[in-house]
Amino acid sequence: MTSIRCWQVDAFTNRPFGGNPAAVCWLEAEADLKWMQSLAAEMNLSETAFVRQLDDGLELRWFTPTVEVDLCGHATLATAHALWSSDLVSKDLPLRFQTRSGMLTCTRDGDFIDLNFPATPPTEVEIPAELSEALGLTPTYLGKSRFDYVAVFDSADAVRSLKPDFRKLERFPVRGVIVTAPSDDDPRFDFVSRFFAPAVGVDEDPVCGSAHCCLTPYWSKRLGKTELMAHQVSARGGVLRLKLKGDRVVLGGQAVTVWRGELL
Repeated sequence: MTSIRCWQVDAFTNRPFGGNPAAVCWLEAEADLKWMQSLAAEMNLSETAFVRQLDDGLELRWFTPTVEVDLCGHATLATAHALWSSDLVSKDLPLRFQTRSGMLTCTRDGDFIDLNFPATPPTEVEIPAELSEALGLTPTYLGKSRFDYVAVFDSADAVRSLKPDFRKLERFPVRGVIVTAPSDDDPRFDFVSRFFAPAVGVDEDPVCGSAHCCLTPYWSKRLGKTELMAHQVSARGGVLRLKLKGDRVVLGGQAVTVWRGELL
């Protein structure tokens, strides 16, 4: 490969420098794993996505600066936005990505892109004293999903004010720790969250789509509704439109291209 088309896209936002940035690389051929990991470290974003055409769809892989991950929402949204906006794929057809989490589809809905992802509902577990110490506050509920802990607090202010000890958080046997609470901006949002994932090289992820595969079934059950609006209250901030459909979650978001170019 002599050159590789690439983009940086801010996902789950309608403005530049908000939401969660992801790099997207279009591969003309299969790439070496070590090279992809090195490039993700060079990009130094929470996720770098690599996409290439297959005979029966598209292959999509995601890397943090330190590891390949099984599921990433914001980099999938960024990839769909980059491919559609650059006319590499038809704007009239859904995108079907083959990933380590199975087949994922993306569709356009006006200014929004909808991602169809597997739900990862949490199961309640005991709260380790070490987790409360690492977060600096004891949650009222702790659940464990396929990937993460989800720690629930009583107020949005508590979530915003958390200053976790990331070196202590990275010792837990999970991808990351989601913290969440009811929104204090009703009726715009149903709940707020933040996501800490130092174990995979990302102390705080600005907006995590896959975390909402866990948050959606939790808040859907608690609030008695299947359509939700979420606000991730990181410094950059992000907005997600969510729908629970059986064992699937539809994550809706907007995206903005910040730059595009070629890797030499």
